[in-house]
Amino acid sequence: MKRVFKYTSMFLLGISLVGCATSAITGRKYLKLVDPKAVNEQAALAYKDFLSKNGSKVVTGTSAATQVKRVGNNIAAAANKYLQERGLADQFDFNWEFNLVQSDDVNAWCMPGGKVAVYTGILPIAQNDVGLATVMGHEIAHAIEEHSVAQVSNAMAAQLGAQVLGAAGAMSDNKYLGIINQLYGVGYQIGSLSFSRKDELAADRAGLILMAMAGYDPRESVKFWERMAAGKTGSPPEWLSTHPSDARRINQLQSLIPEAMKYYKK
Repeated sequence: MKRVFKYTSMFLLGISLVGCATSAITGRKYLKLVDPKAVNEQAALAYKDFLSKNGSKVVTGTSAATQVKRVGNNIAAAANKYLQERGLADQFDFNWEFNLVQSDDVNAWCMPGGKVAVYTGILPIAQNDVGLATVMGHEIAHAIEEHSVAQVSNAMAAQLGAQVLGAAGAMSDNKYLGIINQLYGVGYQIGSLSFSRKDELAADRAGLILMAMAGYDPRESVKFWERMAAGKTGSPPEWLSTHPSDARRINQLQSLIPEAMKYYKK
């Protein structure tokens, strides 16, 4: 058994060395075993399915819906410009889409490939364009940094390792879709939460840069998170949460403001 474990460890180490990539904005190293285009295609299917199942909740024709699309497109344009200036645009196949969804949940997310949903429950906390830019910059940063691609790759590596041990069969053709649904649904267990918190903090940094490039004052992001913290009645300990604590997030944002201000033009 020890010998099998040794070979499995060597196998997974080989995967990590071959599939190592560097994120576009923060420069973090991550595992990349899958073509992002394939992940984007599966994410587009998942997003279409989400809109289909929640069609009656998708808000259109209102000032809030227009605001979400306007701010989202501004952040997306900044992201495209950032990638073009660094010669990385060809590596990203994004088809941006922004929708406002009627829900009391204080939430927003961006799937791989630029598929974004903002819930109406977060708008009172955002209050204005720059507050919404804080939210959308953060979520779009997840996609630009390819956090979902890394999560899919990590899941694939784990499954491949299990196959080496003879504990799992071949992965199905819809393996990406299943993993994407997991990422945006129930999520991983506590053993993977530390990795998710690192992603969240990285998205904060990258999001500040994107919102600044789009013309939104990154200093206002601190006020948004202060409002977010003030509106909570309670939260789980940080080690049990996929998100960093509000205090930790605010402290980091304050330390990152000088970097983001270099990109800010009114």
